Amino acid sequence: MRKVNVGGIKVGAGEPFVLIAGPCVIEGEKLTRRVAARLREMTAEMGIPFIFKSSYDKANRSSLRSFRGPGLDRGLKILAAIREEFGIPVLSDVHRFEEIEKAAEVLDVAQIPAFLCRQTDFVTELARHARAVNIKKGQFLAPWDVANVVQKVESAGNRNILITERGASFGYNNLVSDMRSIPILRSMGYPVVFDATHSVQLPGGAGASSGGDRAMAVFLARAATAVGVDAVFLEVHPDPDRARCDGPNSIALDSLRGLLATLQEIDRLVKKDMKKGR
Repeated sequence: MRKVNVGGIKVGAGEPFVLIAGPCVIEGEKLTRRVAARLREMTAEMGIPFIFKSSYDKANRSSLRSFRGPGLDRGLKILAAIREEFGIPVLSDVHRFEEIEKAAEVLDVAQIPAFLCRQTDFVTELARHARAVNIKKGQFLAPWDVANVVQKVESAGNRNILITERGASFGYNNLVSDMRSIPILRSMGYPVVFDATHSVQLPGGAGASSGGDRAMAVFLARAATAVGVDAVFLEVHPDPDRARCDGPNSIALDSLRGLLATLQEIDRLVKKDMKKGR
């Protein structure tokens, strides 16, 4: 497996799991900085490599009236300030061709949204500019179909690739996670991320917004870590019930430490066995 370097953090090839976490969307500079500071402090104390995630624009919200974030320029300015102040890599999703060059100047990882993972021209153009690319596997794709997306990124000369599993469509307004997907995706030669919070999302399940079952995210994160995932993606918020995006599937910031401690224990055991070839 290729080991990917993200802002000095090594991801994959038997390295300890990396946490990718933050609020779903930038709700404001004060709250975003508060979450980043707490996550940075927590992960530094626990020795967990950390990449901060928050979106400057959520262009794929259920409703026209849904909050999308501060937009490209203001959002990137906030992310750049967090990157500089706390010395942590930053990740955000990119939705439009017009955003690519500016986003690539700031982001350590540019994320291809799940709904755009088959848009060939967009994928290749983003890959040409990004330092690293995180491919969100579409809910409509089988894990082996992601090989085609990986080839598109590689064709642009970029091999700093992460692949994220976030569940598959299971009937209407529901997702299911198949843990067999993780070793299948890892066989493509790149680190695999498990998005535990989006995997418990109920897309459009609340009518004008998505629902979710955040309590289940904890169990799925444990399961994915036991399978040997390289990074865990969690959306966290100080008050999930009041979050302006993805609150029903976000984890409360104050409850995160216990989960991370459990994931560390599982990860150490599994990676030890993987190194022995078990």
